[in-house]
Order: sequence, then structure tokens, then C-alpha cells
Amino acid sequence: MAAALRLSCLCFLQLLIVIVLFINTSADNSIEQAEQFQSLSNSTMTNRLSGNDELRHEHAEDDPEAIASMVDMSIRNSTERRKLGYFSCRTGNPIDDCWRCDRNWQRNRRRLADCSIGFGRNAIGGRDGRFYVVTDSGDDDPVNPRPGTLRHAVIQDEPLWIVFKRDMHITLKQELIMNSFKTIDARGVNVHIANGACITIQFVTNIIIHGLHIHDCKPTGNALVRSSPSHYGWRTMADGDAISIFGSSHIWVDHNSLSNCADGLVDAIMGSTAITISNNYFTHHNEVILLGHSDTYVRDKVMQVTIAFNHFGEGLIQRMPRCRHGYFHVVNNDYTHWEMYAIGGSAAPTINSQGNRYLAPVNPFAKEVTKRVEPWEGSWRQWNWRSVGDLLLNGAYFTASGRAAPGSYARASSLAAKSSSMVGMITSNAGALS
Repeated sequence: MAAALRLSCLCFLQLLIVIVLFINTSADNSIEQAEQFQSLSNSTMTNRLSGNDELRHEHAEDDPEAIASMVDMSIRNSTERRKLGYFSCRTGNPIDDCWRCDRNWQRNRRRLADCSIGFGRNAIGGRDGRFYVVTDSGDDDPVNPRPGTLRHAVIQDEPLWIVFKRDMHITLKQELIMNSFKTIDARGVNVHIANGACITIQFVTNIIIHGLHIHDCKPTGNALVRSSPSHYGWRTMADGDAISIFGSSHIWVDHNSLSNCADGLVDAIMGSTAITISNNYFTHHNEVILLGHSDTYVRDKVMQVTIAFNHFGEGLIQRMPRCRHGYFHVVNNDYTHWEMYAIGGSAAPTINSQGNRYLAPVNPFAKEVTKRVEPWEGSWRQWNWRSVGDLLLNGAYFTASGRAAPGSYARASSLAAKSSSMVGMITSNAGALS
């Protein structure tokens, strides 16, 4: 009996040893796979930029519902951690809670690149590069910019995280033409780009624009302008947009204050896609946001843009946004002013409006949130425009059209909307942070 018991114990110990060895082998394999994946993720910018056309136009999401689920999970996890006291901020804004709850955010600036949501969530900007400190507010020579200027920083070929030494007022002589993999990060200082040319994002990828005051932009051009250390060329007249996005992808425009420019505040055209416009404060302007080049430019069908957590404030008239062809998710924004309409479109765009707060103006003829520009009467009835959970105040109304089925809006869904009752809190810090 004793011998049988000893034999049973021996067999049990051998089984335990086999299980432990199996677990260790699996763990080693997992670590090796993770290291291989990390190596692939840290590929050089040269590899990223090969096949430039494919980079710009292959980023339309095939499964946006998966993105929404992922973002919703991150929001819930963040909320649960706040309940445990890990964070002191309680804004409910998932972008801000990602970095502003870190008391040492100034030492961890590049963490911002991991905080984007929506279609532009993969815009890493200059996360993988070194810091570049702008020390000179001048812009004397757009062809041969001085080191230390903003223009010298944005044209470099390498990834850069661009910060500012002090408060600055920058008046640009010509368009600020950006190179790929750049972040302009004005947190902690008061930086104005005003009273001259403004920002052009053309045929590039992975750009983050954060924390700027951009206003009073003017048409410029018919001049030579440098776009990289090895190239400068002749630029015709620019329209005077605050931020012009042209044939580009993976763009994130966050926490800027924009107003009073000659043309648009943000324009995205010519096949641009994978864009998030978030936490901005728009004021005193006519045609605010244009998304899509023209009704005949069908390449804009690839466009996917998230408009989230913005405050559309005083002195605005129309185009918040005005859309063509593509897929547009308008979520948890605060519309407190418009004179003509808030959201417009042509060329059958898909517009998914969720959890916004629309406060109509006093004018009884401007209560409608939406405006269609159609080639013939009634053609817009087939366009997929819907309003889900929006708060419509002071007589505001949203004219829906097209299919009611949720699947019709899959390619215009980029994150899980919060209740419209939270919009005031979510957007309370919109614009450049002081």
C-alpha cells in the first residue's frame, strides 16, 4: 500500500514538471513573437514612405465597427480606473483623460500620439523622432529658413516632435509646407500663427497639430517656398486656409483655436483620409470646414473623417462641416452658433451624427441643422444621413435621409458616442489650452 502511494506521488510530481515546462515554453514563444512584432512596428521612416501614393490612399477602414468597440473599451477602462482613484481629472473626454491626468505630462509629451481616437487614431506625428525646440519666431526667408524657426523644423525629412521655447506670435510670409512625421505641440506656451500665411499639409502622412491659435490667415503665393531640405518650388496663390489638407493621410488636428481666415478654417480635399478633427474651438468665420474637393472628384470617396468634441462657437455661419462623397462621423460636438446651417453636403456623402448638442439660432428660417446641395430635386433622399442621440434645442431639427439600418453607417462610425447630456463637460476645454 505504501509503495503504491509513493508511486502515485511520483507520477503527480512528473505531471507538474511537464505542465511547468509547457507554460515556460509558451511564454518564451509569446515573448519572442512580441519582440518580432515590436521590431516590425519600429520600421524606419524610409520604409513607411515607400510607395507614397499607396500610403495616402489605402487607409480607408474596412471594419470601423471594430474601431468603435476598441475605443469604447478604452473609455470604459479609463472610467473604471478613475473610480479607483488613479486619476484626478474627470472630464469624460477620452483624449484629454489619456494625457492630462498624467501630472508629469510635460516630461511625457510624446504620449499624446497614443491618445487620438477616430479615423485619425494612427497619426503618430513625430513620436519616433527627437525633440526640436523652436526658439525663433521669424520667417524671413521661405526658401532658406533659419535653424530654430518653425519653418526650418517642419521641412526636415526625419520625424520630429516640435515644441516652443516661449510664447510666440508667428507671421508666415508664405505657406508653412509640412513634411511627413511631424508633431507641432504648443502645450504650455501661447503660440499664435496669424496675420499671414498658414499651414499646408500636402502629399504627406502622419501629422499632429496641437495647441495653436491660428487666425487671420491671408492668401499668399506666387513665390518660391521650401518643402524639404532638398526641394523648393514655385507656389501659386494659396486660398488663405488656416489648415489645408491636400492628398494626405493620418492627420490629427486637436485642441486648436481657429478663427477669421480668408477661406476655410480646416479644408481636407483631393483624396485625403484617416483624419480626426477634435477638441478645437471654432469662432468668427463663414465657411468653417470643407471635406471633399468637388462633386466630380470621385477619389474623395475614400475619405473618412471624425469630427469629435469640438465647440462651434460665436460668429459662425455655415460648413461645420460641408461634406462630399466620403464617410463622416460627427460625434459629441457642441454647436452653439450658426447663421445658415450646421452640416451640409453634396455628392451623396454618408453622415453619421451622434450625441451632439445643436442649439438653433433665433432666426426662424435657420433652425434646420442640415443642408443638401443636390443636382436635381429629391436626389438627396437616397443619401445616408442620420441623427442618433443628438440634443436638438431652440427648435433645431435634423432632416434624416437614406437607410435607417445601422450597417449603412459602418464606414462612417469611428468611436462610441457618449450621451449628448455630457457634451458641455466633454467640450468645456475645447481650443488651445492655457
